[in-house]
Amino acid sequence: MQKAKILVTGGAGFIGSHLVEKLVELGHDVLVIDNLSTGKKENVHPEAELHQVDICDFETLSLYFKGVDFVFHLAALPRVLVSVQDPLTTSKVNILGAINVFEASRQNSVKRVVNTSSSSVYGNQKTLPLKEDMVPNPLSPYAAQKLAGEYFAKLYAQLYSLPVVSLRPFNVYGPRIDVNSEYSLALGRFLKLKSQNKPLTIEGDGEQTRGYCFVGDLVRAFVLAMESQKVKGGEVINAGSDKAYSINYLADLIGKEKVYGPARQGDVRHTKADVSLAKELLGWEPEKDLAEGVEITKKWFEKNNSQLT
Repeated sequence: MQKAKILVTGGAGFIGSHLVEKLVELGHDVLVIDNLSTGKKENVHPEAELHQVDICDFETLSLYFKGVDFVFHLAALPRVLVSVQDPLTTSKVNILGAINVFEASRQNSVKRVVNTSSSSVYGNQKTLPLKEDMVPNPLSPYAAQKLAGEYFAKLYAQLYSLPVVSLRPFNVYGPRIDVNSEYSLALGRFLKLKSQNKPLTIEGDGEQTRGYCFVGDLVRAFVLAMESQKVKGGEVINAGSDKAYSINYLADLIGKEKVYGPARQGDVRHTKADVSLAKELLGWEPEKDLAEGVEITKKWFEKNNSQLT
């Protein structure tokens, strides 16, 4: 692909910063929009242009879309438990913020928008793997918010001919994963607890399973969603693993004794991705095995632990 001007919302966050790195590496001009509520300036590649803007502020946000070719929308308040505790604020960011991004893209004739949804929209289903044509069953405000974003993405494709494609990531992990928030993903919490020589606290019985996706694999899916000629707009595509592993297995990879607490409110019991549509439309499937990806993440944490905690 020729050099393009690309805008990434949430580009200072865990996943967004990895995507920005890749886009810079590919030779594109990259603008990052992030209010730095959870993202960090130091995560942003020095060759990318960072603007501290809130996606809920449409007038300011839309100024940065002029001349932009492609948009990746990753900015969100991305935690199930946070959304359960504060559905109003999270709905404003995750629904209105997404609409603002789509509208700014429409007004500035962006060539394609890649929207970040979530595998949480599936909720608990009777069968696995999870396939895009299943009826969604959100179990949390966050899941419902991400589903609303998908619906607006489809509407913008149908009503305004804005090519918006939505990816549904599954339990993303890797270097720069958040280890300090009480809402951190299991791997981030486990790494921090082990560094403190504390047992690994598991919410529930630990037999819940996840189709984990290494962040580098997800970044490849994002880039392919931007480049693919088979994507027309309105599609929803899984980006996860077709292999599922239990939380107990993940804890065993970290290597520390386990303790068990109450199950987390709004959590889904099992996830595993059907990636046949991703293979068909993007030529994508995950490459990184969980054990290998966890080892890479552990080494990153050990190297950076003193700065993180």
